[in-house]
Amino acid sequence: MEKITFKPDGEEKEVDFYVLEQTTIGGVNYILVTDAEEEEDGEAYILKAFSDTDEHEQVYCMVEDDGELAAVAGVFENMLDDIDLI
Repeated sequence: MEKITFKPDGEEKEVDFYVLEQTTIGGVNYILVTDAEEEEDGEAYILKAFSDTDEHEQVYCMVEDDGELAAVAGVFENMLDDIDLI
């Protein structure tokens, strides 16, 4: 499982997430990540990529719109048979 490190805006401490899956819908990249390694139970999050021309690295934010979140979660559930996103 690929590990990625995020540095939330305005915070000093970095946060590690592990990528479970990624997809592109309507030209927008989404990743499904968890805060737990391997077989551990953890929280899952759906992050959305957006472009910032001043940044050299990809910038992600949490998907907060309920409709968008439900649609993308459905896609990830179809991709990964062994998980249930609630």
